[in-house]
Amino acid sequence: MSNVSGLTCVVCGAAYPPDYEGYVCPDHGNEGILDVVYDYEQVAQTLTKDSLAQNRDSTMWRYRDLMPLSSTDSVPPLTVGGTPMYDAPSLATRLGIARVLVKDEGRQPTASLKDRASAMAVVNARSRGADVVTTASTGNAAAALAGISASVGQKNVIFVPASAPEAKIAQLLAYGSTVALVDGNYGDAFELCMEAAAEYGWYNRNTGYNPYMTEGKKTAGLEILEGLGWEPPGAIFVSVGDGSIIGGVHKAVKDALALGWIDRTPRIFGIQAEGSDYMVQAFESGEDVLTKPPIAADTAADSISADLPRDRIKAMAAVVDTGGQYLRVSDDQILAAIPTVARGSGVFAEPAAAAAYAGLEVAVDEGFISSGESVVVLSTGSGLKDVASVMKAVSAAGTVPMHVAPNLASLKTELANRKEPS
Repeated sequence: MSNVSGLTCVVCGAAYPPDYEGYVCPDHGNEGILDVVYDYEQVAQTLTKDSLAQNRDSTMWRYRDLMPLSSTDSVPPLTVGGTPMYDAPSLATRLGIARVLVKDEGRQPTASLKDRASAMAVVNARSRGADVVTTASTGNAAAALAGISASVGQKNVIFVPASAPEAKIAQLLAYGSTVALVDGNYGDAFELCMEAAAEYGWYNRNTGYNPYMTEGKKTAGLEILEGLGWEPPGAIFVSVGDGSIIGGVHKAVKDALALGWIDRTPRIFGIQAEGSDYMVQAFESGEDVLTKPPIAADTAADSISADLPRDRIKAMAAVVDTGGQYLRVSDDQILAAIPTVARGSGVFAEPAAAAAYAGLEVAVDEGFISSGESVVVLSTGSGLKDVASVMKAVSAAGTVPMHVAPNLASLKTELANRKEPS
């Protein structure tokens, strides 16, 4: 038996039993997103700060008593979770604040935070005896599902926009997934995936539809809090596309509060590209995200490009409930953040991941972060995911390689003429 006491619709509050096999509240169609509810008294009998401190398992499964798992559920063999969080004093100095930490999710098996959700999906799918698991993705969730599935021999079908970066598509093909490149955007891929899952009875891993994806992603938030000795930072910065990651970080905070592991709530900042700023628009105008229509998203940060964020209800609550902010950043600011983060922390971030730091710069400039605060930047994926964008970023920063003949004289000439970027 798991410690799940039920599921609750985030739209109307309707309650469902722990063994509910649906994905959403049927009264609201695909928008009736569910939240997993735990019996925290029961959780506390086996999972405490002390027991975690003594647990030598550094993966996401160290929190399994706070996840929708039974004692008989087996987990995939890949090492998911336990990613490093680095102190970045040079970034803190650059920004004029007390402390900046960077949580590097690029260290996951398929190089993004999405491995956490996909691992949860595969466990749940196998417990239900699913033959095929499917998802739609701009690339990272797809790669995560492909890699985790390959580790256990789980068949999967993946829908991605044909415009997805080649490196991400290459991962899918290497893992042996059945891949459908959709001539359209992420929204088109999502809708086709939803139709196919219903038609063929495939297990649906889609973000903002499957309630258990939040439970996988929240483990990144739990690691942040535990890594700081359960002393929350002033703020956590998260890039936002579909909204599931920021919703997961918020769920981690709520879990930790309910269990008495933390005594205050860090503000959560959601950062979006200005070309895909659905949540920022809604936050600024006070629009209801349940009824706000889709926008036309267009950004270089493909992993956070979403016409209609699928987990937008939880995503809005993450910021509003914690007193945070939604902020937008330009593609130029996002690309500039890639070398800034790399040189200031050693973490190599893809555009969507670098957006979180770009948002921190905006927050500092606008006075949302004070000089005495400590903040965490959640870097969600590796720069190797989108090398073309990284090359644009370093070129814009004035960083170019030397071209030398194979002799010392040529090298000396180039070094003498070389001008370091300011």
